[in-house]
Amino acid sequence: MDSSQFRDAAHTAIEDIVKYYDTIQDRPVLPSVSPGYLKPLLPSSPPQEGESWPAIQADLEKHIMPGLTHWQSPKYMAFFPCNSSFPGMLGEMYSSAFNAAAFNWICSPAVTELETIVMDWVAKLLGLPDVYLSDGEGGGIIQGTASEVIVTAVVAARERILRRRLKDMEEGEEKWDKMAEMRGKLVAMGSEHAHSSTHKAAIIAGTRFRNVPAPRDTGFRVTGQALRTAIKECRDKGLEPFFFTATIGSTATCAVDDLEAIAEVAKENPDVWIHVDAAYAGSALICPEYQHLCSSLASFDSFNFNLHKWLLVNFDCSAFFIKKRRDLIDTFSITPSYLRNEFSDRGLVTDYRDWQIPLGRRFRSLKVWFVLRTYGVEGLRRFIRNHITLGEYFHGLLLTRKDLFTVITGPAFALTTFTINPARPRRISSSAANRPDPMHEAYTNDFTTDAEAQYQVEVNRVTKEVYEKVNSQGEFWITATMVGGVYLIRVVSATERAEERWLKRLFEVLVGVSEEVLGLGKEGEK
Repeated sequence: MDSSQFRDAAHTAIEDIVKYYDTIQDRPVLPSVSPGYLKPLLPSSPPQEGESWPAIQADLEKHIMPGLTHWQSPKYMAFFPCNSSFPGMLGEMYSSAFNAAAFNWICSPAVTELETIVMDWVAKLLGLPDVYLSDGEGGGIIQGTASEVIVTAVVAARERILRRRLKDMEEGEEKWDKMAEMRGKLVAMGSEHAHSSTHKAAIIAGTRFRNVPAPRDTGFRVTGQALRTAIKECRDKGLEPFFFTATIGSTATCAVDDLEAIAEVAKENPDVWIHVDAAYAGSALICPEYQHLCSSLASFDSFNFNLHKWLLVNFDCSAFFIKKRRDLIDTFSITPSYLRNEFSDRGLVTDYRDWQIPLGRRFRSLKVWFVLRTYGVEGLRRFIRNHITLGEYFHGLLLTRKDLFTVITGPAFALTTFTINPARPRRISSSAANRPDPMHEAYTNDFTTDAEAQYQVEVNRVTKEVYEKVNSQGEFWITATMVGGVYLIRVVSATERAEERWLKRLFEVLVGVSEEVLGLGKEGEK
């Protein structure tokens, strides 16, 4: 493909993309294909001779599009959003064109320097403490996902505590043996509702993992006392807690851990690395009304959120802020001769390869720069606030049908969680008045010892059935989860094209399916 052919192909591709976004609401959000659908449709080997772009483009619509889940659809209300924007796409296009591995400053000075500047912009936009800015001991770096960030933080935390505990030992085999012995006793911790990435990071780092309780009566958040107790219990067993992931916006319910109390625990345990994961909800910190959550962050070692979730920067782009960059550099800096250059050797530049696990890295800051400049601070705040309002709207709809729905949490950062109420048993006849009335506080423990447990089993059963039926229709995509033994449906509408009308339509679908599952008539009666 020469430059002329590229120009023609690019024009048609852009027209295709624009049409896709303009009509995305007309497509069922979930595909209806079966596993393995694609293999019979494509040749078993690549073509011997090159094909024309029109032929390739035609197969995109014919074979690939039917197998896509449309994450940018306003009918996508599952997990958390993975937002896209046209400025973000343009940034990706230029980044692909420049195509630099950018493992150190000299590979492309602009790649490194724009990232430093943009990450300082983002830190200030969120109201993060100054300790996370590049002009001090800290700074920010862009990684692919929050999972990558947490693996990086766990490994750095592991090596930091080993360096501190063994700083007086001479280098050599005896020290390496001691480090290996200590690693087997290290424990990484996270809320029982935190993202699975901390557990996975502990596996990768070769350490243990422990959940910290966050029960319903605390709002599904980790308290300072719960963390303090978990640390003590580990130490009583001869183990060494070295890492904890605190959460702003947990995956299941968008709960926020008790950051102020956890900050006090951090002061008591300076060798425990506290990382704050705000992968989704962190984007809301651009709004001043949420920035009170930042007041404790200076007490912690690191913080991250994903711009690709809720801030219109195309996947992948996770912002990782570190209070002391030396903690990363001391862990990840390895400089063979082929990476040496005078600027790095003289300490004049930042080499982000020393802040992360991979060597190479992409020009991700370009799409962040494009999005920030295109929308501006106020445009991004309007975007977030609109979704917060939509979450409150959906929550209000649920409250109009308390006979069908019980709200468990919400609306928090546009997320509401709820269950379906089981149908009540029929009243018994007057001739059986001498027997217990099943309608008396149905399922409560006045005559059946395990009535509450039976009731929860029924709640979970009907909620799961409603959830599966809604998704099987393909019009909307929502997700469910199990929290504290309760099966919850989650609804979060935060795509770029989210509107009230789609939430109203989802509510109507939920009502219809719930009444069908419960066997209710139009008046809500059996």
